[in-house]
Amino acid sequence: MRVVIQRVLRASVTVDAKQIAAIKEGLLILVGIENSDTQEDIDWLINKIANLRIFNDAKGVMNNSLLDIKGEVIIVSQFTLHAATKKGNRPSYIKAARPEVAVPLYESFVKSLENKLGKSVGTGIFGADMKVELLNDGPLTIIIDTKNKE
Repeated sequence: MRVVIQRVLRASVTVDAKQIAAIKEGLLILVGIENSDTQEDIDWLINKIANLRIFNDAKGVMNNSLLDIKGEVIIVSQFTLHAATKKGNRPSYIKAARPEVAVPLYESFVKSLENKLGKSVGTGIFGADMKVELLNDGPLTIIIDTKNKE
């Protein structure tokens, strides 16, 4: 499982000209799922995301986590995070999980983060053509891959 985590001042997701999710301070998380991903990957990642100290404290030092600031979250599925670009100019998405594998893992990821935070999170619509807007704060963007634990 691979995620791109962006600290945001605001973010939103729009599908078919209708806004389906919007947040203020928190995280926009793009998640790519591959066939070998399991609940163990989700559990490790959720704990890491909730506790990353990437939000400023009163002194302007990144000492606070998402849990500390009670931040909001939008999670968007993005299979293109597993694009292979080594050969040719057309990316291959062979490592990305097919919907029958990815959808249950995506839903488990969302539910697991909601349980960890104790509140609902916004989501995109799996497989939809989405318009994602954000105001990246920092900018601060972190990529985590559960296969490397980094």
